[in-house]
Amino acid sequence: MSKNTKDTIVDIDYADQAVPKEGRKGFLTMFMIMLGFTFFSASMWVGQQLAEGLDFYGFIKSLILGGMMAIDMGGPFNKAAYVFGTAAIAAGNYDIMAAVMVGGMTPPCAIALASLLFKDKFTKEEREAGPTNFIMGLAFITEGAIPFAASDPIHVLPSCIVGSAIAGAISMFFNCTLMAPHGGIFVFPVVGNALMYLVALVVGTLISAILLGVLKKKVA
Repeated sequence: MSKNTKDTIVDIDYADQAVPKEGRKGFLTMFMIMLGFTFFSASMWVGQQLAEGLDFYGFIKSLILGGMMAIDMGGPFNKAAYVFGTAAIAAGNYDIMAAVMVGGMTPPCAIALASLLFKDKFTKEEREAGPTNFIMGLAFITEGAIPFAASDPIHVLPSCIVGSAIAGAISMFFNCTLMAPHGGIFVFPVVGNALMYLVALVVGTLISAILLGVLKKKVA
């Protein structure tokens, strides 16, 4: 090597030539990446607000009660959480029943939404029956989700439990209250902080629906 030759310094942060076509990312890929960052930022903010607004016991309690409503969707766990909520009403603690009901409304609504958004993850019969779960969920009839959970429990149950738990936690964070033991949207007039209660339901539904779309396998 000649003495006059200088070593070339390469800056790894900047390409010295155009990126090959096979290495380029399409618009859809970049859009999904940015969407992921958006949801991540929002979820971090919500997590911070929950941490500041709830004591540890209240946070765990709302997560457990909301999640229990989706574990067996009308079975012993579901009924245990429901009885706990109704007993809390009698004791004058109305926030617990609110968390319980929104946790029970989430699974059917999430399945209905997922059946519309991720059609390739559901059979023809499930797609036809899916939208009726909006009515079931809004009426606080969790059992509407049972056929879907029974056909694919490994993927459906965890998705619904996460969404229900988060919905319950959000409800309790915003001090939503419910003095009626049942009724779904029909008792929203007696819900304390009804607007944020609706937000809790929407957020829980979206989370469970997205998880269903991600976890469930495509129907052959």
